[in-house]
This record gives sequence, structure tokens and C-alpha cells, in this order.
Amino acid sequence: MDVLTKLANAGIVPVVVIENATDAVPTAKALLAGGVDVMEITFRTAAAPEAIAAVAAECPEMTVGAGTVITLEQCKKAVSLGAKFIVSPGFDEEVVRWCVENGVSVTPGCVTPTEIMAAMKCGLKVLKFFPANVYGGLSAMKALSGPFGGVKFIPTGGVGADNCGQFSAAPFVHAVGGSWVCTKADISAHNFDKITALCREARNAMLGYEVGHIGINCPDAETSMEVCAELGKAFGFATKPGNSSNFASGSIEVMKSNYLGKNGHISVRTNNIAMAMADLEKRGYRVDMDTAKYKGEQLAAVYVAGEFGGFAIHLQQK
Repeated sequence: MDVLTKLANAGIVPVVVIENATDAVPTAKALLAGGVDVMEITFRTAAAPEAIAAVAAECPEMTVGAGTVITLEQCKKAVSLGAKFIVSPGFDEEVVRWCVENGVSVTPGCVTPTEIMAAMKCGLKVLKFFPANVYGGLSAMKALSGPFGGVKFIPTGGVGADNCGQFSAAPFVHAVGGSWVCTKADISAHNFDKITALCREARNAMLGYEVGHIGINCPDAETSMEVCAELGKAFGFATKPGNSSNFASGSIEVMKSNYLGKNGHISVRTNNIAMAMADLEKRGYRVDMDTAKYKGEQLAAVYVAGEFGGFAIHLQQK
């Protein structure tokens, strides 16, 4: 799996400021316990090089990168110490071209059309958008995604627990960056359990799992209409006819044939279906891509293999 895919699957790229190198590995382990297997250690402190080296050597399951890289010298040093990706606050062609030529993932900060075009000219498709809250946030990235449809952003600055789910749901957002899950104060105070808890909360908010609708299997179209009529008689639910199913209210889908699941299916909606698929895989589940449905080029729905109490589950992009 390439580094950019790992960033997307994690959903959040923690921006980690280490003032004491001995805190680096415990911080990495706290992030991993919270389900986050990527981290960006910033070059803002003298401890950063040693911290990157320690995580690279002692936590192989953590993909560590270097952030706030503003010179080629810093870039080369970080990579030599084990950094798997480079993050810059702005676009520096020298840094970007060196990374591209040496197979190192790099996400420079780009917020204007000119900067984005310069990055694309270097072959980049994932860019940092910093500071996101200053340069227009979601509305700005949405506007930029029009002419630059092949580009995705990692917004950093102004992203937090209260809005990370909104960012995650946007198709032009690759992942988000932020320090709220591992603040400098919590690291220095060794509040590692808190860091783990904040990571779990952030991932839950970004995944945004919720029940969308319940599907009931019926052998044929006539039986489907009979079930809808009965639900309407009992609860006043209006019937909405469809091609392969009918809906009794917006939350009960009555199939016209026995589809997946002994009894039917449950739709689980999510902010980010790609992130959800990776999340389920980590938990020991897999999806059946033969059942995938697309809206344009975007994956809209896919079934999870197996059943839950006689019901199939399909993920659905919000």
C-alpha cells in the first residue's frame, strides 16, 4: 500500500510537535492504539530529527513523515532518518522535484490556482491546503476542485473535532491534518490515554456511521406491494414504487425479490466510504466489490461480505 493511500485510510494526519525525543515513540503508540497509523512530526523543534528516527526504528507499523519542511536540506535529512512522506507549508519546487525523483511522497501547501498548477506540473495529485480556515475552507477547495478535478486536498488549520466529519465527507478531501488529537501540551504531560481517546473520537466522527434504511426481502413484486400496503395501513407510511424495490417511508425498502441476506439488508451510511472499507478490513471484515454501485466515478454503495443476524449490510456514501 502506498503512503498516500495510508493517509487516506487513516483519515487524519496528526500534526505532532515533539519537544523531547523520548516522547516520540509513546506518542506513536498512543496514536496507533486510537486507530491512526500515520503521523507528521514537524521540524519546528530541535528534537524532530531524533524523534523521526526513533519512531521509524521502533514503530514499524507507524508511517512517520516530516512536516513544516521548508528547505531541501531538511527534506533530505528527514528521509535519511526514516521519514516516509514530506509535508511543506508552501510549494517549493526544489523540494518537490527532489521528492518526486527519489520516490518520496510529498504534499506541499497549495492554495492558489497558480500553486496547484505548478504542483500538477510536477506530477502531484494530493496537496496540503494550509491554513484552511484562512483561505476559505471547504468552499474554497470545492471551487478549486472544479478546474482541478484530479486534485485532492489535505486541509490543515481550522479542522477539529466539531467539523472533521464535514471535511471527511467532501469528495475533494483526501484526509485532514490537525494537532487537536495530540496537542503539544498532552504530549509533554504524557497524557497518552487522552491522545488515544481523541484519535478514536476523531475517526468515529470522520466515519460518521449511521443506519440509513432497512431492507426487507420479498419473493416477488406483488408481495412487496402487499407489505408496503400493510405498513401504510398500520403507520401511515406512503409507498414509493421503484424498479427493484418499493419504499414504505424513506427508511424501509421492500425488495421485489430475495436479494442478499436471508431476511434482507441494512444500509449503514458513512461520510467516507473508502475510509470505511479500510476501517472494516482492519476489523477483520471485507467488502464484496462485485456488489459495488457508482455515482459517476465515485463509489456510492457496496455490500460487506457475510451476514449480521440474517441481514446483509451495505455501506452507503452520504
